[in-house]
Order: sequence, then C-alpha cells, then structure tokens
Amino acid sequence: MSAPLVSLEQRDGLAIVTFNNPPRGYLNQTQVGELASHIDTIEGEDAIRAVIFTGGVPGVFIRHYDVGEIQGAADAVKKSGLDAAGLMEAAKRGNAISKLFDRVDQLNKPTIAAINGYCQGGGFEFALCCDIRIAEKGDYRIGLPETNIGIFPGAGGTQRLPRVIGEARALELILRGKTLCPLQAADVGMVHHLAEGSALDLALEMARDVTSKTARALADAKALVKSATTTPLTEGCAKERGYFSALLLEDDEAIRLMAEFLANGEDINI
Repeated sequence: MSAPLVSLEQRDGLAIVTFNNPPRGYLNQTQVGELASHIDTIEGEDAIRAVIFTGGVPGVFIRHYDVGEIQGAADAVKKSGLDAAGLMEAAKRGNAISKLFDRVDQLNKPTIAAINGYCQGGGFEFALCCDIRIAEKGDYRIGLPETNIGIFPGAGGTQRLPRVIGEARALELILRGKTLCPLQAADVGMVHHLAEGSALDLALEMARDVTSKTARALADAKALVKSATTTPLTEGCAKERGYFSALLLEDDEAIRLMAEFLANGEDINI
C-alpha cells in the first residue's frame, strides 16, 4: 500500500496538514481526494480550532499542479463533445479542485499556509485560499507562472490574487508569468509574513494565538470578512449586526469572557 500524499496531525487544538508527493512535490488528483477527506475530519472535529498547511518535500510547499494531468484534462475536454457554451455551463457546477479550494477558503476555522519552499501555480492558488500566508526565507519562487506554458491560472488565481494585491499588480504578474522570491512576495503582499526561521514554527506561534479565542467569534468574524469584498457596505454592516446579536444570544462563553474582563478591570490587555 502506497504512503499517503497528504498527512494530518492533530496537536493541542491544531490540525497540521502536510503535502508530501516526492520527488517534485506536485499537486495531483490523488492529493485532492486525500485532502478532501482530511477536510471532512477537520470540519467534524470541534477540538480543532485552527489549521496549518505545509510542505513535506524538502524545499517545496506545493511546486505546482501536475502538468501531465492538465494535459489529460485537455484530452477529456476534446472528447466531451461540448462547445464553448457547454463548457462554460459545466464550469459553473465546479470540479473536484474548485470545490476543495472553496471549502478551504470558506472553512469555519482559521487557516495558515506555512510556505516552506516552491509555491507556484495550483500550489499558490491553494495558498491564496488560506487566511494567513507565511513564507520562510530561501531560494525558491512564489506565484502564478502559467502563461509561460500557454495556459493561465485556472483554480481561482485570476480571481483571488487581485483581491489580495490589487488588479494592477496581479495583472502584471499573471500576464508576464512572473514569480517572486519570498522577500518580494512579502513586499507586494502576496504573503503576510516572512519568517526568519521555519515557516511552520511561526505558523504554530500564530495559531496558538488563534486557539485561545472562542470558536464562534472566529468563525463569524472570518465569514464576515470573507464576504466583505462582494457585499455592499450597508448590507454587510447589517449582516455584521445580526451575527453579533446572535452571538450574544447564543454563545455563553462570550458572556463569561466579558464578565471576566469586567471583573478583572478594564485596563486589562484584551
């Protein structure tokens, strides 16, 4: 029996998911299936409060999606008999990769990508689905180089990257097929933090901050922020007020923590 290409470790309220597809560290359909199964576990475990994704192949987070499988998809498209309009309708229903990436994006628990090596193409599109991206220093590349081989990002990159760094920068990088070193990626905002040491160590430190918070507050805050760019301001603020009122009604832990704060004096660091 072959070793799993994606592993899940649970530790102190955290899930650590590791991609391990030697020797190159490509993402492929087998990994997509394995990761989907792990997301099922993560969603069903209340004890898991935050999730870290990292790479297991030395020098690689996820190098990129397996181009051989993309070629196979091209053959399948040609044999489908669908015209461009039919393909567009089929695309609206999504596929295994898009559904998985959307699940990670919308997961009701904070997610951190601990980028510890090459993170390009589908690998970076996956990292863009995570709430926080940490890159460690090193001689590797981050970005979306698909136009260099005649295609373009097809797993959310053209949509998520502009929301992160703005249309102008995203358009230049995607059109030129240009990838960046970790320092450059941090400078333009593609990653949130540049780790002096291990990206995983910094991710663990940050995740411990998150696990000290209540699950309801984290889930609601994440959902509201995620929808902010696609929701009119007045509608978004109304939704925020509704979520806030529902939390006060339903979450006893929030009530306890506020009472504790008042009992200890309002000068306490919150």
